[in-house]
Amino acid sequence: MKNERIKNIEKVELSDNWYTLNNYNFEYQKEDGTWETQRRESYDCGDGAAILLYNRERKTVVLTRQFRMPTYVNGNDNGMMVEVCAGLLDGLSPEECIKKEALEETGYKLNAVQQVMVTFMCPGSVTQKLYLFLGEYDTHMKVEEGGGVEDETENIEVLECTFTEALDMVSSGGIKDAKSVMLLQHAALTGIF
Repeated sequence: MKNERIKNIEKVELSDNWYTLNNYNFEYQKEDGTWETQRRESYDCGDGAAILLYNRERKTVVLTRQFRMPTYVNGNDNGMMVEVCAGLLDGLSPEECIKKEALEETGYKLNAVQQVMVTFMCPGSVTQKLYLFLGEYDTHMKVEEGGGVEDETENIEVLECTFTEALDMVSSGGIKDAKSVMLLQHAALTGIF
């Protein structure tokens, strides 16, 4: 559905070094009917998927820990982030992507996943749409070591903790990643345990 209050969009690519940074100049019609020119920069890193792996019987979840440079340069003292498993779609469907990422990052081969929501995590500056999933795991599903793909320089540590410990990390600031907070809160609200 086209927004009739937007016209004359001009896009200029500013950088294509890692992902793509674009500048958009456009006209926006205000409530009083007048038009104003606006300028926005938008970072396109591709759409992605994330999953909270949980074991209902043991009341545990699988999380990851890895270094995130953007957080390091913005006050995260060691740059390490505890997160749910996630990755970019790279041409796959969200379900295919998250099963692949779960295997690469955590070593768990998932049979079934459940999409629970779709989000725009930073809609003021980042185009990324993120598909959020839940997936139940068991010890027999651990078929690889995990840790990420070596040529992607991920260096991921796989963590297993109780669901209560994960929620406590949200409360204490040990988990600051938005997608992870959202999935843990969703699990708490829906009572999967």
